[in-house]
Amino acid sequence: MIEFSSQNIMQWSRMGMRKAYGVILNELANDYDNIISIAADVADSANLYDFAAQHSERHYNAGISEQNMVAMAAGLAKEGANVFVTSFAPFVSLRVYEVIRTLVCYMNLNVKMVALSSGFSLGVQGATHYALEDIAIMRAIPNLLVLSPADTTEMAKAMEFLARYDGSAYLRLTGLPGSAAVYKADYKYDVNCFDVIREGEDVGIFATGTLVNESVRAARLLTKHGISTGVVNLSTLNPVKPEEIANECSKYSLVLTTEEHNIVGGIGSIISEALSATSKHPRLIRMGTVDSNQIAGNYAYMMEKNGLTAKAIAEKVIQEFNE
Repeated sequence: MIEFSSQNIMQWSRMGMRKAYGVILNELANDYDNIISIAADVADSANLYDFAAQHSERHYNAGISEQNMVAMAAGLAKEGANVFVTSFAPFVSLRVYEVIRTLVCYMNLNVKMVALSSGFSLGVQGATHYALEDIAIMRAIPNLLVLSPADTTEMAKAMEFLARYDGSAYLRLTGLPGSAAVYKADYKYDVNCFDVIREGEDVGIFATGTLVNESVRAARLLTKHGISTGVVNLSTLNPVKPEEIANECSKYSLVLTTEEHNIVGGIGSIISEALSATSKHPRLIRMGTVDSNQIAGNYAYMMEKNGLTAKAIAEKVIQEFNE
């Protein structure tokens, strides 16, 4: 079983989601003998060497052949395996989309697509390696559970759940090594709802992935301006419960969404869809990438350039709240 000790949480945070993934999958494989790992030549990036050494009969390298990797996983799942397939986010989503839809989700097979380094995490490798559309396309597939953890602790909780879950899932991993922990101790993870990280009265910020921590930091900045700000971690992106989302939004006079993703189809769209069914709702502001191609830069530069920092979020709230 995974131990959610302060020491482990600190170690996972230092490693970042991408490297911590392999450590946690290896631990889960000790408890679940039906777990199989297939990687698209990313064993080093996903830190899967210990898994490959300790569970050699359950680890496969499909090479740079993501469509074949997912097709292999579908066949193994038909034989009773719980298969975790791993590649960088744009390649395990965009490149494999039709295979996921038809070979995996159509039959709701027990395959977990793990998307490494989504958003801007691959930095100077550029637009071909950024995944800024994956939430939009993956949540449109029936039978696909879409998860976007806020930090490595929630990633471990999500993987623990996926080890038991019999069905198709997409796990979106964001951020860099050393990203701050949102969850610094063990907690009760509920895949069926969002998590209110911070209570507030004036403004509600809905965030996912790395932007949860930035939103908490923004909320602290906003207290200095007399704006009481709640922060909601929306980590389950499909399916969602629109009525519960709309009810949470109704607590605020202004709602803002922020995500390392295109504002088209991401969590801003999820909140918009939930609010569209209500007759009265707060004003909604969406922050993310604004439906444009990106010029490459390092991670910090790309986040700042797209207004995805605590400072930029706080400034946007102040501007919109005071109008």
